Amino acid sequence: MGFLDLFVAALMPVLKVLLITGLGLFLALDRIDLLGANARHCMNNLVFYLFGPALVVSQLGETITFQSLSTLWFMPVNILLTFIIGSILAWILIKITKTPPHLQGLVIGCCSAGNLGNLLLIIVPAVCMESNSPFGDSTICSTNGTTYASLSMAVGAIYIWTYVYIIMRIYSDKIAEDTDTNQPISDSESYKALLLSRKNSGSSGCSKEDELPLTISGEKLTVMEKIFQSVKKFTAKINLKMVFAPATIAAICGFIIGTVSPIRILMIGDSAPLRVIDSSASLLGEATIPCMTLIVGSNLLRGLRKSGVSVSVIAGIVAVRNIFLPIIGIGIVKAAHHLGMVESDSLYQFILLLQYALPPAMTVGVIAQLFKAGEGECSVIMLWSYALSALSLTLWSTFYMWLLQ
Repeated sequence: MGFLDLFVAALMPVLKVLLITGLGLFLALDRIDLLGANARHCMNNLVFYLFGPALVVSQLGETITFQSLSTLWFMPVNILLTFIIGSILAWILIKITKTPPHLQGLVIGCCSAGNLGNLLLIIVPAVCMESNSPFGDSTICSTNGTTYASLSMAVGAIYIWTYVYIIMRIYSDKIAEDTDTNQPISDSESYKALLLSRKNSGSSGCSKEDELPLTISGEKLTVMEKIFQSVKKFTAKINLKMVFAPATIAAICGFIIGTVSPIRILMIGDSAPLRVIDSSASLLGEATIPCMTLIVGSNLLRGLRKSGVSVSVIAGIVAVRNIFLPIIGIGIVKAAHHLGMVESDSLYQFILLLQYALPPAMTVGVIAQLFKAGEGECSVIMLWSYALSALSLTLWSTFYMWLLQ
């Protein structure tokens, strides 16, 4: 297949995304106000709690089997590598650009977490439906592609709400500690401290702290106790409610339905007694992609109204996500295929490669809002990242399809 045909096959899905995203942005304008703050909140809840999980459970239940799990084990590893490598590149970017402390967690989040669910669910089925798609039969390609994208969305959600959430919380806590340390002490607090020091002073004017040596409270901790405390501190920073988000729970249910034969016989197939449940979930899931795309467009509107982040930081994030990560991803996926960790399924390899070329996850903005650290700047970063990803995604998708021929 010629390069021009591959370029057209990669361009059409991206143009569809751009058109619907532009529509979402237009509907969010104050003069239209069909996707205002309240409408976005309601639609986002529908996607998060209903449409998205319905799509995940129906697609995974229909296509995942116990045998197919042997071919999918590398995807969680691949996604984890995108997070780790993105974090390393973000750390280098912070050092080069001297990013302000309150934006460092946001930069790491944007560089490490890609939009592993929404865009893949939009782009991959659309690529499969193109007449000149290199991935064979459109129906089989679309079904398998949606399954891979659904698994990617579920695994990505777990990593975002553990890995990225913890990093951004650490940076947020560090900023809060620095603020408290540098905060001037009021007159009343100084007076109380002075009274306390006089109360603790002896007749000779020496405090009790001078008479008694400083001691560590409690006995010395054993190695196991130190490990236990470290694990406890680590788990305290994890938002388990978000880790087990509806999409994650739906993925678990989908795996159970697909891999447990008695349940699969009851629910999956034209002659299954409970096939109406799977059909209903699939029908609800079809609303996921257009709703998510509209939400992405409406959220980008905030980026047009806010600024406050340097051009070098934005350019660095765009370079990490659109240049450096995709190049590194080619080496990783090709090495995994050479070592036999990834089979010769070209669609599966295409999705593994595409996971390195996606713009930042919108969930990073949600985490930034939770910690009140760079939420305004996040909108600007997302606006430029998604605007430029239209071109980069098209070019990288074309190159990936040509590479996998």
